[in-house]
Amino acid sequence: MSNRTVLHGIGVSAGTASGPVAVVTPAVGIDEHEPASVDPQADGERIRAVLHDVAASLTARAEHANSDASKAVLEATAALATDKGLIRGIDKELKKGAGATKAIHDAVEVYAEKLRKLGGYMAERVTDLYDIRNRATARLRGLPEPGVPDMETPSILVAHDLAPAETATLDQNLVLGIVTEAGGATSHTAILAAQLGIPCAVQVKGIADAVVDAPQVALDGGVGEVIVAPNTSDVEELEERSRRRAAALAGSSGEGATRDGTKIKLLANIGTAEDAEKAATQDLEGSGLFRSEFLFLDRESAPTVEEQAETYTKVLQAFGTRRVVVRTLDAGADKPLSFADLGEEENPALGRRGLRLSQAREDLLTDQLTALATAAANVPDSELWVMAPMVATVDEAKWFAERARAAGLAKVGVMVETPAAAIRAWQVLEEVDFASIGTNDLSQYTMAADRMQGELADLLSPWQPAVLSMIRETCRGGEATGKPIGVCGEAGGDPLVALVLVGLGVKSLSMAPGKVNAVRAALRLHDFDTCRQMANFAVDARTARDAREAVLALADPVLKDLL
Repeated sequence: MSNRTVLHGIGVSAGTASGPVAVVTPAVGIDEHEPASVDPQADGERIRAVLHDVAASLTARAEHANSDASKAVLEATAALATDKGLIRGIDKELKKGAGATKAIHDAVEVYAEKLRKLGGYMAERVTDLYDIRNRATARLRGLPEPGVPDMETPSILVAHDLAPAETATLDQNLVLGIVTEAGGATSHTAILAAQLGIPCAVQVKGIADAVVDAPQVALDGGVGEVIVAPNTSDVEELEERSRRRAAALAGSSGEGATRDGTKIKLLANIGTAEDAEKAATQDLEGSGLFRSEFLFLDRESAPTVEEQAETYTKVLQAFGTRRVVVRTLDAGADKPLSFADLGEEENPALGRRGLRLSQAREDLLTDQLTALATAAANVPDSELWVMAPMVATVDEAKWFAERARAAGLAKVGVMVETPAAAIRAWQVLEEVDFASIGTNDLSQYTMAADRMQGELADLLSPWQPAVLSMIRETCRGGEATGKPIGVCGEAGGDPLVALVLVGLGVKSLSMAPGKVNAVRAALRLHDFDTCRQMANFAVDARTARDAREAVLALADPVLKDLL
């Protein structure tokens, strides 16, 4: 039996769990003994057939996905398995003489490197690409595909990383928790686990070796603590923590507000009309981020005005009179569109993305604004707000506002994702009606750290004082102009960070719907002056760790049960 070991990672989905370990089957890797290809055409046809089977398998899994978001991820991964660029890459490796499994491995690695360089959404798809590689390789070798083992007993999954295909089809009755060595706070695993309400910790180094002989694992997905071979008191403490959390959440309902009545709107991040319909049934105040780019990605042509209007109308109808904030097309270099290719860029993550793409292809924006105005007219009692992504200058804000208002849209805003927009917020906000802070991108641009790099997770912490300073400057701009500032990045769903954001001057918080209850409960435990004091302490701290500890010291003890 293994000795008791305590490991720490990044908590990405709150909750506690304990139980036996179920280890995800690892990938089999290249066949080191396979001969070189002597018939590239025949080998290419064989690989195509295997990739087609992989795509079909993923499509079938999508029909049994545990959420609409999961279904969309699986369908996108299935499409990637038969991507023409990937196929061409494999053919190229075969012609060089590589064997079948090595050809797939090398072609995928070339493709993956391209996606990493693109950053953002496309970098997130590297995990999908590796999943395809691993499944295809296993099929070619006649070996079991990697993935979640058949489970009869509720268990905690342990893996190096989980592919979307695994996460999207998990049985919530059997999966008590998830622990991975890789991944990050914005990885597929983290996002889907939070949506499903499964406790989850990522970046837990050494977990695979630690559980080799361990009969049981205990997990706190809020703080990222994993206890291998826990003792009885460990399990009892986690169970008690879980009971306290349930008690703290029991009375969480209604409008978001601090203990002394300062109103804070609590909203949902969504990506599809189906997401909207599901979120609208929950106790929240609308949507603070509708990612409209999901209408555009993985298509050969742009959606029509009519198609867009239909989707936007469904979203507005779902929420009724509650606020819906739509982000216009956030695509470009980091989320390339086949129908809006602006050519290669040396540094696409800093290239023509977001509003910059809309300026180069104004027709796409014009159609989108027309569709949004149509949807607003279709649902006259709706509260539609529209904002542009990746704004950096006053001129960009003015350019967007003029076109949005000309289309007949009443509430026009911008995303604050660049340091430039944050430190000049008082001028940017003179041109628009509101701003929403995207903490994910604001963090990576402020800290010069790719948010998909799990190894840089410490730099990307929302507790980084430099990032909090950017948020403070944005809120000061809001105060100077009388314009409301919201947050729609991952930071808004952290109950402790939420208190700091409110203290800085944020008026609304948008997050995964499953996180609203905890944030609402946290707000009601604290008055506004305490939140403001927390914010001052956090901004003045020297390190992210110091900032968090200073705020936690001021927090109501009950709050710790919500983390």
